[in-house]
Amino acid sequence: MVDPSGEAAVLIPVKAFAEAKVRLAEVLGAEERSALARSLGAGVIAAAAGLPVWVVCDDREVADWASGLGAGILWTPARGLNAAVTEGVQHLARLGTRLVIVAHADLPLVGDLSDIGRRDQIVLAPDRRRDGTNVIAIPADSGFRFSYGPGSFGKHLAEADRLGIPAVVLDRPDLAWDVDVPDDLGPLSPDPPATR
Repeated sequence: MVDPSGEAAVLIPVKAFAEAKVRLAEVLGAEERSALARSLGAGVIAAAAGLPVWVVCDDREVADWASGLGAGILWTPARGLNAAVTEGVQHLARLGTRLVIVAHADLPLVGDLSDIGRRDQIVLAPDRRRDGTNVIAIPADSGFRFSYGPGSFGKHLAEADRLGIPAVVLDRPDLAWDVDVPDDLGPLSPDPPATR
């Protein structure tokens, strides 16, 4: 449960829709991948359930889309994911935010994000392969070093240990499923017709 004594916010990094989900190119065309990225991102924004939402981006189309959904924009041109998220967390800390929930924009089953984290711990929600980190809740002023990419879950656990902040692993199915490769599209497909 979010610590009621401090303000929390959700931070969502979103890359340019024209460059989104390139590993799905063998099954989806460019327009379909762009539409999928928009749809998934909108679902994650909606899952923030009343918390302030900020989108980290370096693309004007993404910024306009996010603004249209009521999100604040943190403009981070040419930073790369880890630097952009770090800059976003630092910005929110300067605004007085005490807890930042970083959620990726490709979670098709995402539920409520507002109840994740407390200011005295780091919460990590790994992907279903326990390799990547789909959601992290951190104290905004912790100085957490992000290590997104292969093996990020283990690296983020090690970072919590380095900081001396207790880490909680949150195994929630709705946060574990992300969309990177064609096999990940399973939960987005309609159910097969019932057999008689």
